[in-house]
Amino acid sequence: MAHPKRKISKTRRDKRRTHYKAETQQLTTCPTTGETHQTHRAHWVEGVLYHKGKIVMEK
Repeated sequence: MAHPKRKISKTRRDKRRTHYKAETQQLTTCPTTGETHQTHRAHWVEGVLYHKGKIVMEK
């Protein structure tokens, strides 16, 4: 197996990882309730859980 001959410094490691960044959250509007929520996520509105515009669970 390959094994590093020298320890890679924290600076060098972090330079390599500069491209991994958190992206802004994608938001959409629910067609049923009109609430803004994250895409591909269920969301609570007034004690009711919605997903894809349909009721999934009631509190």
